Amino acid sequence: MATWDDVRDAVAALPETFEEPERSWRVGSRKPLVWDRPLRAVDHQALGSSAPDGPILGARVPDLDAKEELLARLPDVYFVTPHFDGYPAILVRLDAIDTDELQDLVVEAWLTQAPKRVAKAWLDSHPDGPD
Repeated sequence: MATWDDVRDAVAALPETFEEPERSWRVGSRKPLVWDRPLRAVDHQALGSSAPDGPILGARVPDLDAKEELLARLPDVYFVTPHFDGYPAILVRLDAIDTDELQDLVVEAWLTQAPKRVAKAWLDSHPDGPD
């Protein structure tokens, strides 16, 4: 089970990241990586009884294929609402994701949004790349 402190630590380990506003992490010229995304009334309506109660993390993903892969691989962790249809972002049940999976998700979000030169330098210094 991951916490907001785990999110904060995972993001802080990556170059050129910052938190602004609280629980919304960005990189470079303010591109969003991951953020607190409480469910809205319309989300509860769309999800019905499957709407989670705990904290929800929104996360940028590389593309729609990556999003579908995450949804299929870990349906108890990842989900979406109609608001995110057609957009490369996913929602995460923070209390259901383990910290290793969270770390991978944050790194992938960062690689998607970081300036190319910064991402390349990071990848060059981390030859194994993200897990």
